[in-house]
Amino acid sequence: MKSLNFPYNPKIDQLRWLAATIVFLFHFHLEYPAVGGVPIGTSLLGIVTEGHTGVGLFFTLSGFLFMQIGLHQKGIVYRDFIRNRFLRIFPLFFTIFLLATSIGRDTFLPQDIFYLLSSNLGLAPTSNTVITGAAWCISLEFLFYMLFPFLCRFAMELGVRYLLKLLGLMLFFKLAAYTVNDRSTLMYFSTFVGRFDQFLIGMLAAILYQRHGEQLRRYARWLLPLACGVVILNSAMQAHFASFAVTPRSVFWIGWSMLESSGWACFILAWLSFDKALPAWLERTLCHGGKVSFSFYLLHMAVIHLLARWYGAVSFTSNGWGDAAIWLVGVYATAWGLATLSYSTIEEPFLRMRRGYGGGGVLAVEQRNAPVAGECPKPEETGAAIDQV
Repeated sequence: MKSLNFPYNPKIDQLRWLAATIVFLFHFHLEYPAVGGVPIGTSLLGIVTEGHTGVGLFFTLSGFLFMQIGLHQKGIVYRDFIRNRFLRIFPLFFTIFLLATSIGRDTFLPQDIFYLLSSNLGLAPTSNTVITGAAWCISLEFLFYMLFPFLCRFAMELGVRYLLKLLGLMLFFKLAAYTVNDRSTLMYFSTFVGRFDQFLIGMLAAILYQRHGEQLRRYARWLLPLACGVVILNSAMQAHFASFAVTPRSVFWIGWSMLESSGWACFILAWLSFDKALPAWLERTLCHGGKVSFSFYLLHMAVIHLLARWYGAVSFTSNGWGDAAIWLVGVYATAWGLATLSYSTIEEPFLRMRRGYGGGGVLAVEQRNAPVAGECPKPEETGAAIDQV
């Protein structure tokens, strides 16, 4: 789908594919050993065992791209922006919500309908089963959408220091909340207190890219492996010191989201600045993965769980890791196919109803900085908005 608000850059879709794939690997890692498969026993593969970090990439990328659009369009029209975001995420999210309420029909309460606005809190119907559990972050993401046009305006008026002040306040809120929450890890993982700073860091990265894109491109071949190392090291540190699955409360998590998002922001900047093209077939494949990443994210756990229940850990070879690789490829391909079907059936018809939302509105602000650097002029566009996690 063509974006009406920003020139298409295939590298954005590639990052979306990466985020969804990392989350897939995380959930596969959780499910496969439960049916007799080989588990991962080293923190060096924290990018997999703590693969929920893909959600951090999604949040950071959302802030980055929306801020890019705001700078490019010189402002955001609030009504049209929210309309586009609604059309982007609600049809599929509502489908998943209805699936969850159907599964839990015997315990459903009328007030549970309000969990449409807060799927990340309390006893949301979507959280009662693993096949719809990934929907927890959609309500949180939409909250960021509701705030973004204001944040964009204030950042353009007041500069980077405004976003830095917000980050300072978020750090204080994290510290204060830690003292009164006995399950602070889950709080930091799934709430506004734990995730809003990642959206802000993405916005800061977009401003940095606009102002210093030329310098970043000059050193991209050195920055990209360094950024990869930072991301891998961050996940390894978390796996070693405070794994999400086994650490209900840890001081480590107070600053974790900022550290995680800073690593991903470095990776985003390095990847967008790296000008070496991928092989055409690979670029098309990854861009398609980015296009269907919202469906892939929301549906992949159902595929993993269903196939695990039907087949268990079937042995194809005499090598446990070989069996895991075969299973991984098969389950991934199935999820990819289902996501493609979901995208064309549920998402795409609504995406065609979107409209431009930049400039001239109540929240539009005159741009005070130079044009966004590094825009890709390719005419074929599949939808640049990273408004899906």
